[in-house]
Amino acid sequence: MNHPEQFSFLSDDIDDSGNTLEHADAESFAGELRHFNEFETPTRVESFPDPELELPVFINEFWASKQRAASSLHEISYRACFKPQLPRFFITRLTQPGDVVYDPFMGRGTTPLEAGLLGRIPAGCDINPLSRILLLPRLDPPSPAEVADRLHSLQLEPGTGQISANDAALSAFYHPNTLRKIIALREYLLDRAASGRLDNIDAWIRMVATNRLTGHSSGFFSVYTLPPNQAVSVQSQLKINQKRDQVPPDRDIAAIINKKTRTLLNRLDPSALRHLRTLAQDAQILTACCDDTPELPSNSVSLVVTSPPFLDVIDYQKDNWLRCWFNGLDADSIPIWQLKKVADWTAAMTRVFRELLRILKPGGYLAFEVGEVRGGKILMENLVVPAAGAAGLEPKLVLINDQVFTKTANCWGVANSSKGTNTNRVILLQKPA
Repeated sequence: MNHPEQFSFLSDDIDDSGNTLEHADAESFAGELRHFNEFETPTRVESFPDPELELPVFINEFWASKQRAASSLHEISYRACFKPQLPRFFITRLTQPGDVVYDPFMGRGTTPLEAGLLGRIPAGCDINPLSRILLLPRLDPPSPAEVADRLHSLQLEPGTGQISANDAALSAFYHPNTLRKIIALREYLLDRAASGRLDNIDAWIRMVATNRLTGHSSGFFSVYTLPPNQAVSVQSQLKINQKRDQVPPDRDIAAIINKKTRTLLNRLDPSALRHLRTLAQDAQILTACCDDTPELPSNSVSLVVTSPPFLDVIDYQKDNWLRCWFNGLDADSIPIWQLKKVADWTAAMTRVFRELLRILKPGGYLAFEVGEVRGGKILMENLVVPAAGAAGLEPKLVLINDQVFTKTANCWGVANSSKGTNTNRVILLQKPA
């Protein structure tokens, strides 16, 4: 593992003299939240809704919501992902450069990528193989010139790929010429992966193409469809086409990949990129069920920042079926949790908490982002705190990031949407020292 001082200049937690600042324990962290005023609004302090739990609840705008405030490397779409500012807030305050930062439900990899950008060792886990496909290339990105050269060598012209009977239905999304080019690229990438010849340039192209399969602008391979973090069924897309009186246009997929590559890398400092690649050599990125991760040593992780699957809210298998097709994966065979009952969710999270207790260092932290579901009738923190306590973790506080869109005048029951997460709330837990 690399020495912390090698990467200290990458993080925000350095004072003017160049010395690493003292990182907060739970008590001093709570004190900072109480007096936080970076955006010129005072922190509100409320009580946890369960009167039997004496947990302080701090409400303020703790980080900016603007997408461009974070590294351009994060701009890969994935359903229900949180903004990079969330893990950054905890990483810079509760860890030091060189510490291991982990996300057991990493999705697109926001936490491990932000950890690497801040000079921490990235670690992540997800049961969906797509997560590794989306994250690993961004820990070791090629240059735009390398990507352009590789794509040019592939000569993705309209007649390159052959549309099979099984793939013909995808014409609901793609012009026949575009579909042939996508199929040709898919076959090339699958062959390179199967033969062990997939390098970081190929992996990057695969990642960007996976992200550009469907969307709502000319920056995607498809005709207009729903947002880029999900794919509707073929039948639904045919209805969209009919309703909008649209026909899939022919797209230059190489040009689209090149443009997205430049966008992802255009705000990345070259020195930060070099050190990110060095840190990535120690990264541990798993495709596994996060309640059983023997690959991660006990007492090795300083901070966990994560957001778990919520109760019966998002069907990741249905959302990702087209991305799985492109990557040669069977979406139906991926055992993604779809927990519909409170008892099942609580039991699963308790198993996860026990595993996190094992891998956390004594005194290490877990920032657990939750949302309310089923119209605000179930507050997930009321389930999280007892489950975490049963596993041996100690609840310390609740942080609510209050921005205009959250309307937290009634932060425990606000209904910003009829289904899904409604507020951005984080429970901070700690492993006993």
